[in-house]
Amino acid sequence: MGGHKWIQEFSGAVTVCDPEGTVLEMNDEADRAFRKWGGKQLLGSNLLECHPEPACSKLRQLMEERRKNVYTIEKKGIRKLVYQAPWYVNGQYQGFVEIVIELPSSMPHFIRDASP
Repeated sequence: MGGHKWIQEFSGAVTVCDPEGTVLEMNDEADRAFRKWGGKQLLGSNLLECHPEPACSKLRQLMEERRKNVYTIEKKGIRKLVYQAPWYVNGQYQGFVEIVIELPSSMPHFIRDASP
C-alpha cells in the first residue's frame, strides 16, 4: 500500500491482508501488538496460518463471505474494539483489514437520532 503514511503512527493497530490472507501492511502499533510473533516480520506471511482453530476457520469464512466482524475484548483490564472488514479499491475486493483500538475505561455514549 505504501502511500498511507498517516496510518503508521495511528494509535490503533492496523493490519491489512490481500484476498488470500497475505499480510501486506502493518502499522507501528500492530508491530508492537504482534512483536512476540515477529511483528513486521509477519509481512508477506499468511495470517490464516497465524490463527489457531476455531479463529482460523471463522476468519476464512469472513474473508470468503466478505463481511465484517466487530466486537470488543478485554485483556488484563484493558478493553479494545476489534473491527475486521473487507477493503476495496474502485469496487474491487482487495482483502481484509483489522483495526484494534484501545477503549477508555469509561467513555461517553451519544444517541443522535435525526429529529427536527
